Amino acid sequence: MSVRIATFNLENLFARYDFAKTPDPTQPDGCTINPAAFIAFGEVDRQITAQVIREVNADILGLQEVESLPALDAFSARYLPKLGYKHRILIDGFDPRRINVALLSRYPIMGVRSYRNERNKAGTGYLFSRDCLEAAIEVGGSLLVLYVNHFKSMIEGRAATHARRKEQADRVALIVRDRWGAARYEGNFIVLGDLNDYPDGRTAIGTLLEHPGLQNVVDRLPDGGRWTHYYPGRNEYKQLDYLLLSKSLAAANSGNPGILRKGMPFRAELYTGDRFPWVGEDNPKASDHAPVYMDVELK
Repeated sequence: MSVRIATFNLENLFARYDFAKTPDPTQPDGCTINPAAFIAFGEVDRQITAQVIREVNADILGLQEVESLPALDAFSARYLPKLGYKHRILIDGFDPRRINVALLSRYPIMGVRSYRNERNKAGTGYLFSRDCLEAAIEVGGSLLVLYVNHFKSMIEGRAATHARRKEQADRVALIVRDRWGAARYEGNFIVLGDLNDYPDGRTAIGTLLEHPGLQNVVDRLPDGGRWTHYYPGRNEYKQLDYLLLSKSLAAANSGNPGILRKGMPFRAELYTGDRFPWVGEDNPKASDHAPVYMDVELK
């Protein structure tokens, strides 16, 4: 059974009042409290985001930076009505910006586990501000387990945030070991999401990238074709978004993943291909991330 899996950081999929602009709820640029008349933030950006999702056409899509399940439901109903995402899940975490991880799926979500309440080793706060969302999905009689993540960002500096990101990566590696280690990592499972670090010698996510039961399939692409994010401050094109397939899934699927950059702004000049209509130099855009996707034959 072949299924297309993808991960995408949507960049601020919100449904809330813009208090700074003091909007008039009766005007198109405001936001209504009536859920039946939902108006998404950044209409053009959301249209481009929807174009990206429609072109990727994943069967199961892990998402980052989604405000709430009602926001995801409204976005899916308004912009993605023909994609068949009947199954959706989001569990609120503790991020101060109220951004969460989520799943859209054409296949039934049979079980969910959240790690939102786990504390860090120091006991000073929550380990996963955006959760590690574990979901078991039934695909044609097979069970596929996904671990959707969004690790600590590098906004305060890569070195300054290294320890927290490493603790998050180490915990996910332990979750995988406890669930799949006895089976020698044979099984249908994937760790995916925005892990917010680069695959180099200074990375904080080495316990996942070097995990004996996981493979970063983006490594199958040429060196210059692995980037999923552009940071204009340092003119950096880097991989932040990952599909880490189980050892057995990676062995059974020799194909390459895809990275769709048509929704990224024109400031990301390394990408010279087509872009969707309305994409601007900085804005509007789908996101500052590009989705990663892959067709996977399940065991």
